[in-house]
Amino acid sequence: MNPTIVLSVITIYFLMLFLISWFTSRKVTSETFFTGDRQSPWFLVAFGMIGASLSGVTFISVPGEVGNSNFFYFQVVLGYTLGYFTIAKVLLPLYYRLNLVSIYSYLEDRFGFWSYKTGAFFFILSRTLGSSLRVFLVASVLQLILFDSLGIPFWVSVLITVGLIWLYTHRGGIKTVVWTDTLQTFFMLAAVVTCIILVGEELSFAGMSEYFSAVTRDSRSEIFNWDWKAGTNFFKQFISGAFITIVMTGLDQDMMQKNLTCKNIGDAQKNMFWFTVILVIVNFLFLALGVLLYLYAETKGISIPAKTDELFPLLATQHFSAVAGIIFVLGITAAAYSSADSTLTALTTSFCIDFLEIERKYPQEKRVTIRKKVHLAFTAVMFFAILAFYWINDQSVINSVFIIAGYTYGPLLGLYSFGLFTNLKVKDRVVPYLAVAAPLITFVISSNSEDWFWGYKFGFEALILNGLLMFMGLFIFRKRN
Repeated sequence: MNPTIVLSVITIYFLMLFLISWFTSRKVTSETFFTGDRQSPWFLVAFGMIGASLSGVTFISVPGEVGNSNFFYFQVVLGYTLGYFTIAKVLLPLYYRLNLVSIYSYLEDRFGFWSYKTGAFFFILSRTLGSSLRVFLVASVLQLILFDSLGIPFWVSVLITVGLIWLYTHRGGIKTVVWTDTLQTFFMLAAVVTCIILVGEELSFAGMSEYFSAVTRDSRSEIFNWDWKAGTNFFKQFISGAFITIVMTGLDQDMMQKNLTCKNIGDAQKNMFWFTVILVIVNFLFLALGVLLYLYAETKGISIPAKTDELFPLLATQHFSAVAGIIFVLGITAAAYSSADSTLTALTTSFCIDFLEIERKYPQEKRVTIRKKVHLAFTAVMFFAILAFYWINDQSVINSVFIIAGYTYGPLLGLYSFGLFTNLKVKDRVVPYLAVAAPLITFVISSNSEDWFWGYKFGFEALILNGLLMFMGLFIFRKRN
Protein backbone atom coordinates (compact mmCIF):
# COMPACT_ATOMS: atom_id res chain seq x y z
CA MET A 1 0.00 0.00 0.00
CA ASN A 2 1.05 3.57 -0.62
CA PRO A 3 2.41 4.91 2.71
CA THR A 4 1.19 8.41 1.90
CA ILE A 5 -2.40 7.20 1.55
CA VAL A 6 -2.17 5.18 4.76
CA LEU A 7 -0.74 8.14 6.66
CA SER A 8 -3.44 10.44 5.27
CA VAL A 9 -6.23 8.06 6.33
CA ILE A 10 -4.84 7.74 9.86
CA THR A 11 -4.34 11.50 10.14
CA ILE A 12 -7.95 12.24 9.14
CA TYR A 13 -9.14 9.59 11.56
CA PHE A 14 -7.28 11.16 14.46
CA LEU A 15 -8.52 14.62 13.60
CA MET A 16 -12.03 13.20 14.07
CA LEU A 17 -11.07 11.76 17.46
CA PHE A 18 -9.56 15.05 18.60
CA LEU A 19 -12.68 16.89 17.48
CA ILE A 20 -14.83 14.57 19.61
CA SER A 21 -12.39 15.01 22.49
CA TRP A 22 -12.68 18.79 22.26
CA PHE A 23 -16.48 18.71 22.34
CA THR A 24 -16.74 16.22 25.20
CA SER A 25 -14.07 17.78 27.42
CA ARG A 26 -15.67 21.21 27.63
CA LYS A 27 -17.11 22.19 31.02
CA VAL A 28 -15.72 19.09 32.70
CA THR A 29 -15.25 18.76 36.44
CA SER A 30 -12.68 16.73 38.34
CA GLU A 31 -15.25 13.91 38.62
CA THR A 32 -16.16 13.84 34.92
CA PHE A 33 -12.99 11.94 34.05
CA PHE A 34 -14.07 9.05 36.32
CA THR A 35 -17.88 8.99 36.01
CA GLY A 36 -18.83 10.88 32.83
CA ASP A 37 -21.26 12.74 35.12
CA ARG A 38 -23.42 9.57 34.85
CA GLN A 39 -25.24 11.01 31.83
CA SER A 40 -24.18 8.66 29.01
CA PRO A 41 -27.00 7.43 26.70
CA TRP A 42 -27.27 3.66 27.12
CA PHE A 43 -27.31 2.96 23.38
CA LEU A 44 -24.00 4.80 22.91
CA VAL A 45 -22.43 2.81 25.74
CA ALA A 46 -23.73 -0.47 24.26
CA PHE A 47 -22.44 0.28 20.78
CA GLY A 48 -19.10 1.64 21.98
CA MET A 49 -18.49 -1.38 24.20
CA ILE A 50 -18.49 -3.59 21.10
CA GLY A 51 -15.26 -1.99 19.92
CA ALA A 52 -13.69 -2.08 23.37
CA SER A 53 -14.56 -5.77 23.79
CA LEU A 54 -13.38 -6.85 20.36
CA SER A 55 -10.24 -4.75 19.94
CA GLY A 56 -7.46 -5.57 17.51
CA VAL A 57 -7.29 -9.11 18.84
CA THR A 58 -10.66 -9.99 17.35
CA PHE A 59 -10.04 -7.98 14.20
CA ILE A 60 -6.82 -9.79 13.30
CA SER A 61 -6.40 -12.84 15.48
CA VAL A 62 -9.89 -14.40 15.34
CA PRO A 63 -10.05 -14.68 11.51
CA GLY A 64 -6.54 -16.12 11.44
CA GLU A 65 -7.22 -18.58 14.25
CA VAL A 66 -9.91 -20.23 12.11
CA GLY A 67 -7.07 -22.03 10.34
CA ASN A 68 -5.90 -23.56 13.62
CA SER A 69 -9.13 -24.31 15.48
CA ASN A 70 -12.04 -23.91 13.04
CA PHE A 71 -15.05 -22.10 14.54
CA PHE A 72 -14.41 -23.56 18.00
CA TYR A 73 -13.92 -20.04 19.34
CA PHE A 74 -17.66 -19.49 18.77
CA GLN A 75 -18.29 -21.96 21.61
CA VAL A 76 -16.61 -19.40 23.88
CA VAL A 77 -18.76 -16.64 22.37
CA LEU A 78 -21.94 -18.62 23.14
CA GLY A 79 -20.73 -18.84 26.73
CA TYR A 80 -20.47 -15.06 26.77
CA THR A 81 -24.27 -14.80 26.72
CA LEU A 82 -24.55 -16.57 30.08
CA GLY A 83 -21.80 -14.38 31.50
CA TYR A 84 -23.41 -11.13 30.40
CA PHE A 85 -26.76 -12.24 31.82
CA THR A 86 -25.05 -12.80 35.18
CA ILE A 87 -23.43 -9.36 35.02
CA ALA A 88 -26.74 -7.66 34.24
CA LYS A 89 -28.69 -9.43 36.97
CA VAL A 90 -26.11 -9.83 39.75
CA LEU A 91 -23.17 -7.42 39.47
CA LEU A 92 -24.70 -4.27 37.95
CA PRO A 93 -27.43 -4.02 40.63
CA LEU A 94 -24.71 -4.34 43.29
CA TYR A 95 -22.54 -1.60 41.78
CA TYR A 96 -25.44 0.80 41.33
CA ARG A 97 -26.82 0.15 44.81
CA LEU A 98 -23.44 1.01 46.35
CA ASN A 99 -23.00 3.98 43.95
CA LEU A 100 -19.43 2.89 43.18
CA VAL A 101 -16.84 4.77 41.14
CA SER A 102 -14.28 1.97 41.42
CA ILE A 103 -15.95 -1.44 41.57
CA TYR A 104 -13.19 -2.73 43.87
CA SER A 105 -14.44 -0.50 46.69
CA TYR A 106 -16.95 -3.30 47.29
CA LEU A 107 -14.15 -5.56 48.50
CA GLU A 108 -13.20 -3.11 51.25
CA ASP A 109 -16.74 -2.99 52.56
CA ARG A 110 -17.09 -6.76 52.37
CA PHE A 111 -13.70 -8.02 53.57
CA GLY A 112 -11.33 -5.22 54.48
CA PHE A 113 -8.33 -3.15 53.43
CA TRP A 114 -6.02 -5.89 52.10
CA SER A 115 -8.73 -7.62 50.09
CA TYR A 116 -9.61 -4.28 48.51
CA LYS A 117 -6.02 -3.52 47.54
CA THR A 118 -5.48 -7.07 46.26
CA GLY A 119 -8.50 -6.86 43.97
CA ALA A 120 -7.45 -3.48 42.56
CA PHE A 121 -3.86 -4.67 42.09
CA PHE A 122 -4.87 -7.74 40.10
CA PHE A 123 -7.11 -5.63 37.87
CA ILE A 124 -4.24 -3.22 37.17
CA LEU A 125 -1.88 -6.12 36.47
CA SER A 126 -4.30 -7.96 34.22
CA ARG A 127 -5.50 -4.94 32.28
CA THR A 128 -2.00 -3.59 31.76
CA LEU A 129 -0.80 -6.91 30.35
CA GLY A 130 -3.93 -7.71 28.35
CA SER A 131 -4.38 -4.30 26.78
CA SER A 132 -0.68 -3.90 26.05
CA LEU A 133 -0.80 -7.23 24.26
CA ARG A 134 -3.77 -6.04 22.19
CA VAL A 135 -2.07 -2.78 21.24
CA PHE A 136 1.15 -4.66 20.48
CA LEU A 137 -0.68 -6.73 17.87
CA VAL A 138 -2.08 -3.68 16.09
CA ALA A 139 1.13 -1.68 16.43
CA SER A 140 2.97 -4.55 14.72
CA VAL A 141 0.57 -4.37 11.77
CA LEU A 142 0.83 -0.59 11.47
CA GLN A 143 4.60 -0.97 11.61
CA LEU A 144 4.45 -3.40 8.71
CA ILE A 145 2.16 -1.37 6.46
CA LEU A 146 3.31 2.15 7.31
CA PHE A 147 6.15 2.90 9.67
CA ASP A 148 8.73 0.50 8.18
CA SER A 149 8.37 2.20 4.81
CA LEU A 150 8.93 5.57 6.49
CA GLY A 151 12.06 4.32 8.26
CA ILE A 152 10.50 4.75 11.72
CA PRO A 153 11.57 2.09 14.28
CA PHE A 154 8.99 0.10 16.24
CA TRP A 155 9.58 1.86 19.55
CA VAL A 156 8.93 5.26 17.97
CA SER A 157 5.69 4.09 16.33
CA VAL A 158 4.51 2.69 19.68
CA LEU A 159 5.40 5.96 21.39
CA ILE A 160 3.31 7.81 18.81
CA THR A 161 0.44 5.35 19.33
CA VAL A 162 0.19 5.67 23.11
CA GLY A 163 0.99 9.39 22.97
CA LEU A 164 -2.02 10.06 20.75
CA ILE A 165 -4.27 8.09 23.11
CA TRP A 166 -3.03 10.17 26.03
CA LEU A 167 -3.69 13.39 24.14
CA TYR A 168 -7.34 12.82 23.38
CA THR A 169 -8.31 11.24 26.73
CA HIS A 170 -6.34 13.26 29.31
CA ARG A 171 -9.10 15.83 29.90
CA GLY A 172 -12.48 14.22 29.29
CA GLY A 173 -11.59 10.69 30.44
CA ILE A 174 -14.48 8.24 30.36
CA LYS A 175 -16.87 10.86 28.96
CA THR A 176 -14.66 11.23 25.89
CA VAL A 177 -14.10 7.48 25.64
CA VAL A 178 -17.85 6.70 25.48
CA TRP A 179 -18.14 8.90 22.38
CA THR A 180 -14.84 8.01 20.68
CA ASP A 181 -15.53 4.31 21.15
CA THR A 182 -18.82 4.75 19.31
CA LEU A 183 -17.00 6.18 16.30
CA GLN A 184 -14.32 3.52 16.48
CA THR A 185 -16.83 0.68 16.73
CA PHE A 186 -18.56 1.98 13.62
CA PHE A 187 -15.34 1.96 11.63
CA MET A 188 -14.39 -1.49 12.88
CA LEU A 189 -17.73 -3.06 11.96
CA ALA A 190 -17.84 -1.24 8.63
CA ALA A 191 -14.37 -2.62 7.89
CA VAL A 192 -15.24 -6.27 8.56
CA VAL A 193 -18.50 -6.12 6.57
CA THR A 194 -16.78 -4.35 3.67
CA CYS A 195 -13.92 -6.86 3.66
CA ILE A 196 -16.39 -9.78 3.58
CA ILE A 197 -18.16 -8.23 0.59
CA LEU A 198 -14.93 -7.46 -1.26
CA VAL A 199 -13.48 -10.94 -0.69
CA GLY A 200 -16.75 -12.43 -1.94
CA GLU A 201 -16.53 -10.35 -5.09
CA GLU A 202 -12.96 -11.56 -5.66
CA LEU A 203 -14.26 -15.14 -5.32
CA SER A 204 -17.11 -14.32 -7.77
CA PHE A 205 -19.94 -14.85 -5.30
CA ALA A 206 -23.24 -13.80 -6.88
CA GLY A 207 -25.32 -13.27 -3.74
CA MET A 208 -25.69 -13.82 0.00
CA SER A 209 -26.59 -17.47 -0.50
CA GLU A 210 -23.17 -18.13 -2.02
CA TYR A 211 -21.42 -16.47 0.92
CA PHE A 212 -23.41 -18.64 3.31
CA SER A 213 -22.86 -21.78 1.28
CA ALA A 214 -19.10 -21.21 0.94
CA VAL A 215 -18.67 -20.76 4.69
CA THR A 216 -20.91 -23.63 5.83
CA ARG A 217 -19.44 -26.14 3.35
CA ASP A 218 -15.89 -25.43 4.47
CA SER A 219 -14.54 -27.86 7.08
CA ARG A 220 -13.10 -24.92 9.03
CA SER A 221 -16.63 -23.75 9.90
CA GLU A 222 -17.09 -26.65 12.33
CA ILE A 223 -18.37 -25.09 15.57
CA PHE A 224 -18.71 -27.89 18.11
CA ASN A 225 -16.02 -30.18 19.50
CA TRP A 226 -17.26 -32.96 21.78
CA ASP A 227 -13.87 -34.57 22.57
CA TRP A 228 -13.70 -34.22 26.38
CA LYS A 229 -9.91 -34.42 26.41
CA ALA A 230 -9.41 -31.56 23.95
CA GLY A 231 -8.85 -28.01 25.12
CA THR A 232 -11.52 -26.90 22.62
CA ASN A 233 -14.25 -29.22 23.96
CA PHE A 234 -17.70 -27.53 23.86
CA PHE A 235 -18.43 -27.69 27.57
CA LYS A 236 -14.96 -26.40 28.47
CA GLN A 237 -15.27 -23.55 25.98
CA PHE A 238 -18.87 -22.62 26.85
CA ILE A 239 -18.34 -22.57 30.60
CA SER A 240 -14.98 -20.84 30.19
CA GLY A 241 -16.64 -18.22 27.97
CA ALA A 242 -19.19 -17.47 30.69
CA PHE A 243 -16.53 -17.08 33.37
CA ILE A 244 -14.19 -15.12 31.08
CA THR A 245 -17.03 -12.67 30.49
CA ILE A 246 -17.82 -12.34 34.17
CA VAL A 247 -14.23 -11.54 35.10
CA MET A 248 -13.08 -9.63 31.98
CA THR A 249 -16.24 -7.50 31.89
CA GLY A 250 -18.14 -7.76 35.16
CA LEU A 251 -15.10 -7.65 37.44
CA ASP A 252 -13.15 -5.29 35.20
CA GLN A 253 -13.07 -1.59 36.00
CA ASP A 254 -12.47 -0.77 32.33
CA MET A 255 -15.71 -2.30 31.06
CA MET A 256 -17.83 -1.55 34.10
CA GLN A 257 -16.77 2.10 34.21
CA LYS A 258 -18.64 2.61 30.93
CA ASN A 259 -21.76 0.92 32.29
CA LEU A 260 -21.63 3.04 35.43
CA THR A 261 -21.83 6.21 33.32
CA CYS A 262 -25.45 5.32 32.41
CA LYS A 263 -28.18 7.29 34.15
CA ASN A 264 -29.64 4.35 36.11
CA ILE A 265 -29.60 0.58 36.53
CA GLY A 266 -32.39 0.10 33.99
CA ASP A 267 -30.40 1.81 31.25
CA ALA A 268 -27.27 -0.14 32.21
CA GLN A 269 -29.08 -3.48 31.96
CA LYS A 270 -30.68 -2.49 28.64
CA ASN A 271 -27.21 -1.61 27.40
CA MET A 272 -25.89 -5.02 28.45
CA PHE A 273 -28.69 -6.89 26.67
CA TRP A 274 -28.25 -5.23 23.28
CA PHE A 275 -24.49 -5.30 23.60
CA THR A 276 -24.64 -9.09 24.03
CA VAL A 277 -26.84 -9.62 20.97
CA ILE A 278 -24.64 -7.50 18.72
CA LEU A 279 -21.42 -9.01 20.07
CA VAL A 280 -22.48 -12.58 19.19
CA ILE A 281 -23.40 -11.56 15.64
CA VAL A 282 -20.18 -9.61 15.13
CA ASN A 283 -17.97 -12.45 16.37
CA PHE A 284 -19.67 -14.81 13.92
CA LEU A 285 -18.93 -12.34 11.11
CA PHE A 286 -15.25 -12.30 12.06
CA LEU A 287 -15.11 -16.10 11.99
CA ALA A 288 -16.89 -16.18 8.63
CA LEU A 289 -14.37 -13.66 7.35
CA GLY A 290 -11.62 -16.03 8.48
CA VAL A 291 -12.98 -18.85 6.29
CA LEU A 292 -13.26 -16.48 3.33
CA LEU A 293 -9.69 -15.30 3.80
CA TYR A 294 -8.37 -18.88 3.71
CA LEU A 295 -10.51 -19.65 0.66
CA TYR A 296 -9.19 -16.54 -1.06
CA ALA A 297 -5.56 -17.43 -0.30
CA GLU A 298 -6.04 -21.01 -1.53
CA THR A 299 -7.83 -19.90 -4.69
CA LYS A 300 -5.12 -17.35 -5.54
CA GLY A 301 -2.25 -19.68 -4.63
CA ILE A 302 -1.04 -17.43 -1.81
CA SER A 303 1.12 -19.06 0.88
CA ILE A 304 -0.43 -19.03 4.35
CA PRO A 305 1.88 -17.28 6.89
CA ALA A 306 3.35 -19.37 9.70
CA LYS A 307 1.73 -17.00 12.21
CA THR A 308 -2.01 -16.95 11.57
CA ASP A 309 -2.25 -13.41 13.01
CA GLU A 310 -0.44 -12.24 9.88
CA LEU A 311 -2.95 -13.66 7.36
CA PHE A 312 -5.50 -10.83 7.31
CA PRO A 313 -2.90 -8.02 7.28
CA LEU A 314 -0.94 -9.79 4.53
CA LEU A 315 -3.94 -10.19 2.23
CA ALA A 316 -5.41 -6.75 2.95
CA THR A 317 -2.22 -4.81 2.32
CA GLN A 318 -0.55 -6.84 -0.42
CA HIS A 319 -3.28 -8.64 -2.36
CA PHE A 320 -6.61 -6.86 -1.94
CA SER A 321 -7.61 -3.71 -3.83
CA ALA A 322 -6.52 -0.28 -2.63
CA VAL A 323 -10.05 0.38 -1.30
CA ALA A 324 -10.01 -2.82 0.75
CA GLY A 325 -6.57 -1.93 2.08
CA ILE A 326 -7.73 1.50 3.22
CA ILE A 327 -10.80 -0.03 4.87
CA PHE A 328 -8.52 -2.49 6.66
CA VAL A 329 -6.28 0.32 7.92
CA LEU A 330 -9.31 2.19 9.28
CA GLY A 331 -10.63 -0.95 10.95
CA ILE A 332 -7.35 -1.93 12.56
CA THR A 333 -6.70 1.62 13.77
CA ALA A 334 -10.18 1.81 15.28
CA ALA A 335 -9.67 -1.61 16.86
CA ALA A 336 -6.46 -0.51 18.52
CA TYR A 337 -7.67 2.72 20.02
CA SER A 338 -11.15 1.61 21.09
CA SER A 339 -9.53 -0.79 23.54
CA ALA A 340 -6.49 1.20 24.64
CA ASP A 341 -8.16 4.55 25.36
CA SER A 342 -10.67 3.10 27.82
CA THR A 343 -7.94 1.01 29.43
CA LEU A 344 -5.79 4.05 30.20
CA THR A 345 -8.83 5.78 31.68
CA ALA A 346 -9.77 2.75 33.80
CA LEU A 347 -6.22 2.18 35.06
CA THR A 348 -5.99 5.84 36.02
CA THR A 349 -9.36 5.66 37.79
CA SER A 350 -8.49 2.52 39.72
CA PHE A 351 -5.10 3.78 40.87
CA CYS A 352 -6.43 7.20 41.87
CA ILE A 353 -9.48 5.88 43.71
CA ASP A 354 -8.21 2.55 45.05
CA PHE A 355 -4.59 3.31 45.95
CA LEU A 356 -4.17 7.07 46.21
CA GLU A 357 -7.72 7.50 47.58
CA ILE A 358 -7.86 11.01 46.15
CA GLU A 359 -11.53 11.44 47.04
CA ARG A 360 -10.70 10.93 50.72
CA LYS A 361 -7.24 12.40 51.08
CA TYR A 362 -6.96 15.36 48.71
CA PRO A 363 -8.92 18.60 48.27
CA GLN A 364 -10.80 19.24 45.03
CA GLU A 365 -8.17 21.54 43.52
CA LYS A 366 -5.36 18.93 43.80
CA ARG A 367 -7.24 15.98 42.33
CA VAL A 368 -6.91 17.05 38.70
CA THR A 369 -3.14 17.48 38.97
CA ILE A 370 -2.71 14.09 40.62
CA ARG A 371 -4.99 12.40 38.11
CA LYS A 372 -3.07 13.86 35.15
CA LYS A 373 0.24 12.60 36.56
CA VAL A 374 -1.18 9.11 37.07
CA HIS A 375 -2.67 9.11 33.56
CA LEU A 376 0.71 10.01 32.07
CA ALA A 377 2.47 7.39 34.18
CA PHE A 378 0.20 4.59 32.96
CA THR A 379 0.76 5.75 29.39
CA ALA A 380 4.47 5.16 29.99
CA VAL A 381 3.81 1.76 31.60
CA MET A 382 1.79 0.66 28.57
CA PHE A 383 4.55 1.84 26.26
CA PHE A 384 7.19 -0.33 27.96
CA ALA A 385 4.84 -3.32 28.27
CA ILE A 386 4.17 -3.24 24.50
CA LEU A 387 7.90 -3.23 23.82
CA ALA A 388 8.31 -6.22 26.13
CA PHE A 389 5.68 -8.19 24.18
CA TYR A 390 7.46 -7.26 20.98
CA TRP A 391 10.38 -9.36 22.12
CA ILE A 392 8.65 -12.36 23.70
CA ASN A 393 5.33 -13.06 21.94
CA ASP A 394 5.36 -16.07 19.64
CA GLN A 395 1.78 -17.36 19.47
CA SER A 396 -1.71 -16.35 18.44
CA VAL A 397 -2.58 -13.26 20.47
CA ILE A 398 -6.19 -14.34 21.06
CA ASN A 399 -4.85 -17.29 23.05
CA SER A 400 -2.29 -15.17 24.88
CA VAL A 401 -4.95 -12.73 26.09
CA PHE A 402 -7.10 -15.51 27.56
CA ILE A 403 -4.11 -17.29 29.10
CA ILE A 404 -3.15 -14.09 30.89
CA ALA A 405 -6.76 -13.57 31.98
CA GLY A 406 -6.92 -17.09 33.38
CA TYR A 407 -4.09 -16.42 35.79
CA THR A 408 -4.62 -12.76 36.70
CA TYR A 409 -8.42 -12.60 36.94
CA GLY A 410 -8.77 -15.87 38.89
CA PRO A 411 -8.20 -14.27 42.32
CA LEU A 412 -10.86 -11.64 41.50
CA LEU A 413 -13.31 -14.38 40.55
CA GLY A 414 -12.70 -16.14 43.86
CA LEU A 415 -13.00 -12.95 45.92
CA TYR A 416 -16.26 -11.76 44.38
CA SER A 417 -17.81 -15.24 44.40
CA PHE A 418 -17.01 -15.64 48.08
CA GLY A 419 -18.34 -12.18 48.84
CA LEU A 420 -21.58 -12.56 46.90
CA PHE A 421 -22.52 -16.15 47.69
CA THR A 422 -21.48 -16.48 51.33
CA ASN A 423 -21.95 -14.40 54.47
CA LEU A 424 -18.56 -15.41 55.83
CA LYS A 425 -15.75 -13.06 56.85
CA VAL A 426 -12.10 -13.74 56.04
CA LYS A 427 -8.75 -13.09 57.63
CA ASP A 428 -8.07 -10.01 55.58
CA ARG A 429 -4.25 -10.00 55.85
CA VAL A 430 -4.05 -13.51 54.38
CA VAL A 431 -5.86 -12.56 51.15
CA PRO A 432 -2.80 -11.22 49.22
CA TYR A 433 -0.93 -14.48 49.86
CA LEU A 434 -3.90 -16.55 48.70
CA ALA A 435 -4.16 -14.40 45.56
CA VAL A 436 -0.56 -15.28 44.67
CA ALA A 437 -0.81 -18.95 45.65
CA ALA A 438 -3.97 -19.72 43.62
CA PRO A 439 -2.46 -18.81 40.19
CA LEU A 440 0.80 -20.61 41.00
CA ILE A 441 -1.02 -23.83 41.95
CA THR A 442 -3.21 -23.47 38.84
CA PHE A 443 -0.11 -23.20 36.67
CA VAL A 444 1.40 -26.36 38.17
CA ILE A 445 -1.83 -28.35 37.75
CA SER A 446 -2.46 -27.05 34.22
CA SER A 447 1.10 -27.81 33.11
CA ASN A 448 0.87 -31.43 34.32
CA SER A 449 -2.82 -32.16 33.70
CA GLU A 450 -2.25 -34.52 30.75
CA ASP A 451 0.03 -36.73 32.86
CA TRP A 452 -2.03 -36.52 36.05
CA PHE A 453 -5.59 -36.70 34.66
CA TRP A 454 -5.56 -39.35 31.92
CA GLY A 455 -4.77 -37.03 29.02
CA TYR A 456 -7.06 -34.19 30.06
CA LYS A 457 -5.72 -30.87 28.71
CA PHE A 458 -6.63 -27.59 30.35
CA GLY A 459 -7.80 -24.77 28.10
CA PHE A 460 -9.33 -21.47 29.13
CA GLU A 461 -11.05 -23.24 32.05
CA ALA A 462 -7.84 -22.75 34.02
CA LEU A 463 -9.56 -19.50 35.04
CA ILE A 464 -12.30 -21.51 36.80
CA LEU A 465 -9.75 -23.67 38.62
CA ASN A 466 -7.89 -20.54 39.69
CA GLY A 467 -11.06 -18.93 41.04
CA LEU A 468 -12.06 -22.15 42.82
CA LEU A 469 -8.68 -22.43 44.54
CA MET A 470 -9.01 -18.81 45.68
CA PHE A 471 -12.52 -19.50 46.97
CA MET A 472 -11.31 -22.57 48.88
CA GLY A 473 -8.43 -20.62 50.38
CA LEU A 474 -10.80 -17.91 51.58
CA PHE A 475 -13.05 -20.57 53.12
CA ILE A 476 -10.13 -22.23 54.92
CA PHE A 477 -8.90 -18.90 56.29
CA ARG A 478 -12.35 -17.59 57.19
CA LYS A 479 -12.94 -15.94 60.54
CA ARG A 480 -14.46 -18.24 63.11
CA ASN A 481 -16.51 -16.34 65.67
